[in-house]
Amino acid sequence: MSYSETWDLESIFPGGIDSPALQTKITTIKKQLKETQATLTNWRADADTPAFDWFVQIVNDLQRLQAGLAQCQVFVVAIQSADARNTKANTVLNQLYQLDNQIEQLMTQFKKHLVALPTDTFTAIIAQPDLQAVAFNLTEMRKQGLALLDDQTEALINNLAVDGFQGWSDHYDTLVNELTVTYIDADGTSHQLSAGQAQNMLAADMPNEQRANLMANWEQTWADHAAPFADTLNHLAGFRLQDYQAHGTTDFLRKPLDLNRMSRATLDTMYQVVADHQEMLLKYLQRKVALMGKTQLDWQDVEAPLTLGAATNTQTYDEAAEFVISNFQKFSPKMAALARYAFEHRWIEAENRPNKRPGGYMDNLPETQESRIFMTFTGSPNDTATLAHELGHAFHADVIKDLPFWRQDYAMNVAETASTFAELIVADANVKAAKSTPAKLNLLDAKMQNPLAMFLDIRARYLFETSFYRERQQHPVTPDELSALMLTAQKNAYGNALTTYHPMFWASKLHFYISDVPFYNFPYTFGYLFSLGIYAQAKKSDHFEDQYIALLRDTANMSTEALAKKHLGVDLTKPDFWLAGVSLIRRDIDEFMALSAPLL
Repeated sequence: MSYSETWDLESIFPGGIDSPALQTKITTIKKQLKETQATLTNWRADADTPAFDWFVQIVNDLQRLQAGLAQCQVFVVAIQSADARNTKANTVLNQLYQLDNQIEQLMTQFKKHLVALPTDTFTAIIAQPDLQAVAFNLTEMRKQGLALLDDQTEALINNLAVDGFQGWSDHYDTLVNELTVTYIDADGTSHQLSAGQAQNMLAADMPNEQRANLMANWEQTWADHAAPFADTLNHLAGFRLQDYQAHGTTDFLRKPLDLNRMSRATLDTMYQVVADHQEMLLKYLQRKVALMGKTQLDWQDVEAPLTLGAATNTQTYDEAAEFVISNFQKFSPKMAALARYAFEHRWIEAENRPNKRPGGYMDNLPETQESRIFMTFTGSPNDTATLAHELGHAFHADVIKDLPFWRQDYAMNVAETASTFAELIVADANVKAAKSTPAKLNLLDAKMQNPLAMFLDIRARYLFETSFYRERQQHPVTPDELSALMLTAQKNAYGNALTTYHPMFWASKLHFYISDVPFYNFPYTFGYLFSLGIYAQAKKSDHFEDQYIALLRDTANMSTEALAKKHLGVDLTKPDFWLAGVSLIRRDIDEFMALSAPLL
C-alpha cells in the first residue's frame, strides 16, 4: 500500500491558518471561559453539598476549556512546523497564548479554592463517583495551590509571561528560521541549507571529510549568531528564575522534578548509574570510528551512520511503515492497528522538503481523539526508528483517550516510555533482519544511537543546564561563558574521549528554549531506561499487552515511583532497576565488538 508523506490538517479545521472554523472555535472558547469564570467565582462549598454537582460541573468545564485550546494550538503549531514561512501562524499563536494565559489564571483561582477547603470537605469532594478518575490530579493541584501568591500578582506574572517568557521561546524559532548553513557536496558545489536540513545531513551517509566540513560550518554558523541566542536563553532562564523566587523556590530543579512527578533521589540514582557506565559506550565509539577509517573520535562521528559493505540500509517510506506495523504486531496487535490507522488516515507529516522546522514530535488532539506526527523522512534506519518513536507516543495517547483530560496529562518522563519502547521494538527487529555481518553492524550502530544519546549527550545537556542555571542565578551568562560551560559538560559526559566537541550546542538545541518545560532533557534518559525494563518484561510475559496498557493508563494518576512499584514491582531510588537496563545495552555492545573484531 502507498501512504501519503504529508499529513491531513483539513479534517481538524478546514481552510488552513485562515480557517473560519478555527476562529469560530476560538470565539467559543472565549465565551466558555467567561461562563466558567463566573461559575467558579460564585461557587460555595457549603451550598453544594452533599453531591457537589456544581463543583463537578466546574471540573468538567475547566477540562473542556483546556482540551479546546489544545486542539487549536496543535493545529496552528502543525502549520508553523510544516511551513516556517507562514507568518500568520505566529499571529494566531499569540492569540492562543493570550487565551492560555487567561485559562491559567482561572486555574490559579481554582487551585486557591481547593487550598481554602477544609480537609474533610476536600476529602468528601474527591470521594464523589464523578471525580474518582481525577482525584489524584485534584490532590496534586491542591498541593500546587499552597505556593500560589495573591490573585493580582499571579495574574501579573501570567500576563508578563506572554512576552517575557513565551515570547523569547518564539523568538528562538524566528532566529533559527533565518539561519542558513553552507554545505559543500562531493562535486564541490556549495549549497545553503536550513538548520533542519543541515541537522538531517549531519546524520546522513557521507564521506568523513565532507561531514567534518559540514560540522565546522554548522558550529561556525551558530557562533556567528551567538549574541542573540545568548540573549534569548538568558532572558528565558531569567524570567523562570524570577518566577521561582517569587514563589519561594530557590532550587531550580524543584519545578522540573514536580512536573515529572519524580523525586530527587530517583534522578540522582539514575544519573549515578549512567555516569558509572559511560566507559562501555566510549569503548564502543572508539571501535566505531576505527571501522569508519578514522584514528580520532570527533563530535560528528557519534551520530554518523556506520555504512559497512555495499548495503545502504535505506527504506522507502512505505517500506518503513509496513516494517513498523509488522513488528508492532509481534508485541501488541493494538499498537499495530493504531499505527496502520495513523498511516492510512494521514496523521504523519514526513516529506523531506525545505522550510520545515527541524526535529520531530507527536501532538495529541484531545477533542477529535487523534494525533499528528511531525518528522522528516530520508530513508535511514534512524528515520524508521523516529517513526516508531512518535507512533509510540500516539499509542499512549490512544489508550487513554477515553479518560478525563486531566488524566491524560502524563509527565514527560513517562511519556518517553511508550515512545522509546516502540523504538526499541523496531531497532531490535532491524538488527535481527540483517542478512550479513556488515549489515548487522550497521543496524546495531543505528540501535546504539539511543543509549549514546541518553547516557552521553543528554547527560551533557543536564550537566550544562545545571551549571548554567547556577550561574544565571548570579548574573547573565555571556556567549563565551555559555560555550565554556557546554564544553566542560560535554567533556565530562564523554569522558574526555572526543578530539572535537560542539561548544555552540547551547544555541543549536531547541530543547533549551522550550518555555513550558524546564530541564526538558533528563526525562528522555528516564524514559529510555524505564522502557528497557518494560521491554525485558514484554519478552517474557504472555499478557504483556494488557499489562502495558494498564501501566500507560496510570501514567497521570500517581507519582513515577508509585507507578514503577505498582506495575513493575521496583524501587526507582535503588540502582538495581537501572542496572538491569544497563545490562541490555552492554549485551548489544558485546555483540557489536565481537562481530567487528575480525574486520580490523
